[in-house]
Amino acid sequence: MKVLPFKIPKPENVTLFIQEDKGKIFYDKLHQHNEIQISVILKGEGTFIIGDYVGDFKPNDIFIIGENLPHVFKSDTTLTGNVKMLSAFFTKTSFGDHFFVLPEFRHFKPLFANAKIGFEVISNKIRIIELFLTLQSKSKFKQFISFLKILNIISESNINTLSSLIKLQKYTENEGKRMSAIFQYSLSNFNNNITLSEISSIANMTTNAFCRYFKQRTNKTYFDFLTDIKIGNACRLLSKKNDLSINEVAYKSGFNNISNFNRKFKALKNRTPSEFRKKL
Repeated sequence: MKVLPFKIPKPENVTLFIQEDKGKIFYDKLHQHNEIQISVILKGEGTFIIGDYVGDFKPNDIFIIGENLPHVFKSDTTLTGNVKMLSAFFTKTSFGDHFFVLPEFRHFKPLFANAKIGFEVISNKIRIIELFLTLQSKSKFKQFISFLKILNIISESNINTLSSLIKLQKYTENEGKRMSAIFQYSLSNFNNNITLSEISSIANMTTNAFCRYFKQRTNKTYFDFLTDIKIGNACRLLSKKNDLSINEVAYKSGFNNISNFNRKFKALKNRTPSEFRKKL
């Protein structure tokens, strides 16, 4: 199966495709596709990468991912239980070339603009999830009506935009495999001491070439990207493993220096690890 680009396995003549993903893990290869994706996390936790943004996902999170925006959801296999996600796939022309251009849908314009860089829905989540859970059991017409209601609620909700990638282009298959290999290795080995020469060899590049290559495609250095993954793992441990000390959380997240961990954590989360845990 090609890693990038990825073709959504939907039947022919289907304008709106609803997919349920469940099992031990989500599809964990970096991929992109022509469709806009709205995903609701029902079970599971882990790390997601959307464009150049690294974050954590958990139940009741809702993500909107624009067309051709690279993304992956890496499940945390150390947590018990299966994962489950419901997703809707569509394009701006799924219902006709000019459907979403109609004056009645003018208020959807910011939604589609923000989808290009990906965003997370912050408010009205229960209403959206309740509608999402009924989509698969509805007739095509009622499914369509419910989907428009979901879009309308999302357009009125508070959101957090994610990626800073503005100019997007489709990856070639070879480039997609390379970026996927980099991300997969990083997500699986972040708690080890990954060196620049080590990750460069995964990309089959010299260290200088790799640094330029990664920065051009993610707008950040590799080690900034790796820090994002480490801090995300630390947040999950702080919230789920109360028996672990701050030092143990730092070590399990790939930090050998507690002061460096505290500094990096506060820079990304605007509070210290101890303050983060107390707030939870």
